[in-house]
Amino acid sequence: MARTTLHSLGAMVRTRRGDGKLRATASAIGISAPTLLRVEAGHIPDLETFGKICAWLDVDPKKLLGMQPESQLPTSEHLSPVTISAHFKADRTAKPATIQALATMLLLASNELAPTKVAVDDDP
Repeated sequence: MARTTLHSLGAMVRTRRGDGKLRATASAIGISAPTLLRVEAGHIPDLETFGKICAWLDVDPKKLLGMQPESQLPTSEHLSPVTISAHFKADRTAKPATIQALATMLLLASNELAPTKVAVDDDP
Protein backbone atom coordinates (compact mmCIF):
# COMPACT_ATOMS: atom_id res chain seq x y z
CA MET A 1 0.00 0.00 0.00
CA ALA A 2 1.35 3.44 -0.94
CA ARG A 3 2.25 5.83 1.84
CA THR A 4 -0.21 8.69 2.25
CA THR A 5 1.53 12.04 1.81
CA LEU A 6 0.66 15.51 0.59
CA HIS A 7 2.06 14.53 -2.81
CA SER A 8 -0.46 11.68 -3.06
CA LEU A 9 -3.39 14.10 -2.65
CA GLY A 10 -4.05 14.34 -6.40
CA ALA A 11 -4.18 10.58 -6.81
CA MET A 12 -6.50 10.28 -3.82
CA VAL A 13 -8.86 12.87 -5.32
CA ARG A 14 -8.81 11.17 -8.73
CA THR A 15 -9.57 7.81 -7.11
CA ARG A 16 -12.44 9.20 -5.03
CA ARG A 17 -13.89 11.09 -8.01
CA GLY A 18 -13.77 7.97 -10.17
CA ASP A 19 -16.04 8.42 -13.17
CA GLY A 20 -17.73 11.44 -11.62
CA LYS A 21 -17.89 14.70 -13.54
CA LEU A 22 -15.13 17.23 -12.81
CA ARG A 23 -17.47 20.21 -12.31
CA ALA A 24 -19.90 18.27 -10.11
CA THR A 25 -17.05 16.99 -7.93
CA ALA A 26 -15.49 20.45 -7.68
CA SER A 27 -18.86 21.87 -6.67
CA ALA A 28 -19.29 19.15 -4.02
CA ILE A 29 -15.86 20.02 -2.59
CA GLY A 30 -16.51 23.76 -2.78
CA ILE A 31 -13.71 24.63 -5.20
CA SER A 32 -13.50 25.53 -8.89
CA ALA A 33 -13.12 22.90 -11.61
CA PRO A 34 -9.75 24.32 -12.75
CA THR A 35 -8.48 24.11 -9.15
CA LEU A 36 -9.61 20.50 -8.89
CA LEU A 37 -7.90 19.73 -12.19
CA ARG A 38 -4.63 21.27 -10.93
CA VAL A 39 -4.81 19.26 -7.69
CA GLU A 40 -5.44 16.05 -9.61
CA ALA A 41 -2.42 16.89 -11.77
CA GLY A 42 -0.25 16.97 -8.65
CA HIS A 43 -0.19 20.64 -7.71
CA ILE A 44 -0.24 21.42 -3.98
CA PRO A 45 -3.35 23.48 -3.15
CA ASP A 46 -3.54 26.53 -0.90
CA LEU A 47 -4.49 25.97 2.73
CA GLU A 48 -8.21 26.68 2.33
CA THR A 49 -8.52 24.33 -0.66
CA PHE A 50 -6.46 21.70 1.15
CA GLY A 51 -8.89 21.81 4.08
CA LYS A 52 -11.92 21.47 1.82
CA ILE A 53 -10.39 18.53 -0.04
CA CYS A 54 -9.42 16.78 3.20
CA ALA A 55 -12.97 17.20 4.49
CA TRP A 56 -14.37 15.81 1.23
CA LEU A 57 -11.94 12.88 1.32
CA ASP A 58 -12.66 12.38 5.04
CA VAL A 59 -8.89 12.35 5.67
CA ASP A 60 -7.12 13.88 8.65
CA PRO A 61 -4.85 16.66 7.27
CA LYS A 62 -2.19 15.66 9.82
CA LYS A 63 -1.83 12.31 8.07
CA LEU A 64 -1.16 13.96 4.70
CA LEU A 65 1.28 16.42 6.26
CA GLY A 66 3.27 13.65 7.94
CA MET A 67 2.50 14.88 11.45
CA GLN A 68 2.86 12.45 14.31
CA PRO A 69 -0.13 11.27 16.29
CA GLU A 70 -0.38 13.05 19.66
CA SER A 71 0.67 9.86 21.43
CA GLN A 72 4.06 10.05 19.65
CA LEU A 73 4.73 13.76 20.21
CA PRO A 74 7.76 14.68 22.33
CA THR A 75 7.08 15.27 25.99
CA SER A 76 7.59 18.66 27.61
CA GLU A 77 10.87 17.30 29.00
CA HIS A 78 12.26 17.09 25.45
CA LEU A 79 11.08 20.62 24.66
CA SER A 80 12.45 22.33 27.72
CA PRO A 81 13.90 25.86 27.39
CA VAL A 82 17.29 24.61 28.55
CA THR A 83 17.52 22.08 25.71
CA ILE A 84 16.34 24.59 23.13
CA SER A 85 18.72 27.33 24.24
CA ALA A 86 21.66 24.90 24.31
CA HIS A 87 21.14 24.16 20.62
CA PHE A 88 21.00 27.85 19.73
CA LYS A 89 24.08 28.70 21.78
CA ALA A 90 26.09 26.09 19.88
CA ASP A 91 25.64 28.10 16.66
CA ARG A 92 27.98 31.08 17.02
CA THR A 93 27.07 32.54 13.61
CA ALA A 94 23.48 33.48 14.47
CA LYS A 95 22.70 36.99 15.72
CA PRO A 96 21.45 37.20 19.32
CA ALA A 97 18.18 38.81 18.19
CA THR A 98 17.58 35.92 15.79
CA ILE A 99 18.31 33.38 18.50
CA GLN A 100 15.91 35.12 20.90
CA ALA A 101 13.15 35.33 18.29
CA LEU A 102 13.51 31.66 17.37
CA ALA A 103 13.65 30.58 21.00
CA THR A 104 10.49 32.56 21.76
CA MET A 105 8.75 31.04 18.74
CA LEU A 106 9.73 27.51 19.82
CA LEU A 107 8.61 28.10 23.38
CA LEU A 108 5.24 29.34 22.17
CA ALA A 109 4.92 26.32 19.89
CA SER A 110 5.95 23.94 22.67
CA ASN A 111 3.35 25.49 24.97
CA GLU A 112 0.69 24.35 22.51
CA LEU A 113 1.93 20.75 22.84
CA ALA A 114 2.99 20.58 26.46
CA PRO A 115 0.65 19.79 29.34
CA THR A 116 2.45 22.39 31.49
CA LYS A 117 3.08 25.87 30.13
CA VAL A 118 6.49 27.55 30.15
CA ALA A 119 6.67 31.28 30.81
CA VAL A 120 7.75 33.30 27.78
CA ASP A 121 9.19 36.82 28.24
CA ASP A 122 6.57 38.34 25.91
CA ASP A 123 3.62 36.74 27.77
CA PRO A 124 1.52 39.21 29.82
